[in-house]
Amino acid sequence: MESDPNVKRALYLSIECINTLNEGLLLHHTSVGCPKPQWSKYLSFLKSKRFSELTKPKYWNSLKVENKLTVQHVALSKSRHPKTHTLFSTECSSYFDWQTVGLMHSFRVSGQPGNITRLLSCTDEELKNYKGRDLAPTHYVPSMNRHPLTGDWYPAINKPAAVLHWINHVQTDAEFIVILDADMIMRGPITPWEYGAKLGHPVSTPYDYLIGCDNILAKIHTRNPSACEKVGGVIIMHIDDLRRFAMLWLHKSEEVRADKDHYATNITGDIYASGWISEMYGYSFAAAELNLRHIIKSDILIYPGYVPLPGVNYKVFHYGLRFGVGDWSFDKADWRNADIVNTCWAKFPEPPDPSAITKGDQNARERDLLSIECGKALNKALYLHHKRRNCPRLSTTIGSISKKIEEVLTSNKSERVTQRSSTTTIGRNVEHMDVTRQQAVERATDTVSRVHGSKRLARSSKMWIFAVWAISVVVFLLVISMFFSDRRRSASRSRASRSQKAHNLTMKQTV
Repeated sequence: MESDPNVKRALYLSIECINTLNEGLLLHHTSVGCPKPQWSKYLSFLKSKRFSELTKPKYWNSLKVENKLTVQHVALSKSRHPKTHTLFSTECSSYFDWQTVGLMHSFRVSGQPGNITRLLSCTDEELKNYKGRDLAPTHYVPSMNRHPLTGDWYPAINKPAAVLHWINHVQTDAEFIVILDADMIMRGPITPWEYGAKLGHPVSTPYDYLIGCDNILAKIHTRNPSACEKVGGVIIMHIDDLRRFAMLWLHKSEEVRADKDHYATNITGDIYASGWISEMYGYSFAAAELNLRHIIKSDILIYPGYVPLPGVNYKVFHYGLRFGVGDWSFDKADWRNADIVNTCWAKFPEPPDPSAITKGDQNARERDLLSIECGKALNKALYLHHKRRNCPRLSTTIGSISKKIEEVLTSNKSERVTQRSSTTTIGRNVEHMDVTRQQAVERATDTVSRVHGSKRLARSSKMWIFAVWAISVVVFLLVISMFFSDRRRSASRSRASRSQKAHNLTMKQTV
């Protein structure tokens, strides 16, 4: 062992650094459900008290090294923020896959601390042919699209069911859980220490259209209606609160969904009066039941197309509603059946360039710039996804995909039913598409398939050249064969004609 105390300290710091990294990796693999590794002395050491002792100030003081680095290291370990973990819920479909690509890319560049897990709700049959397993760290959840007891078709209930499944099946050392929706783009970190989340006081964003908190709906479904809060979207909750909350969230969602007598718009705020936002009410009523009082923050989330508050740096885009700038617009529901993720270089129509935004109304300008940023973020995420999958190099054929799709969607604008733009109708209502919009989407999807079909043919040009050459040879042989066949038939007719003439001449002579 080194006798120089400074060298000794440096060696110990190096060893501690590597051991801490490995301990973190070990905890991460455990949190995502990896099987336990085979026992080894090193793994046993990482989990032992001895490793903890080596990182305590008492041990470092025993080295009697008069250096402030040791004190700084100890102070840093004490001031570290609580661990966070981010969750979002999806299903086995191309529609949720491109949303996953967008959210995962934004998570990576946002600086969000901790890990992220996709809660993927699928049936066994859907998983057999599912192509998106590699899109995100994933916890697989049985699908609740069709309720196993009631038979009710309600995919939105997968969110509370998936969170409950994750809580019951995964061990986590995270102190706070951040829950997002798949149709979100992160612009910055969402942390409990920035927004003041603590035990008993989760953080969330305002959902003012949940008018059921103020009427008979809350009185029916919670014993504490005065504690009902109109919140949703982004959630930051202490893990202990979530453990006792998750089951009640699911049960309250089922309860509200079954209460069809109170689906009316003037009671729920749901313009379709279909019970689609039952899961949102399930969240608010479960929180009221447990007397969880939210810290409501309006500076976390914004819907593209809404005018931002002056000076607010929003951390999340929630593109749940149609938004647009000039002639360009985007609605996630238009891309429900388009396989954007598995079609090389496919993307959405490009939004306008920010430089094209006029300098008139400042509020409108800020609104449009945020809308453009959201559209570009989705396309950048898709581009990087295709690049990671080693898609062939871009060609002029691929460059026309967005233009052709945009033409199809534009030509069908007159077929769509005009949507209300009231701020009280946001949320999951946009999940409903009318029949004419569905037809437009199918035509757009067909366009994607046709364009990429031509791309594949271009890549196999050698085969086409060979095929054309083979066909030419066959045609040539057929022509030659037909020519000689005609010659033989002509010669046969000529011989038959001469024979007939000779026969007629003989007959005349005989007469």
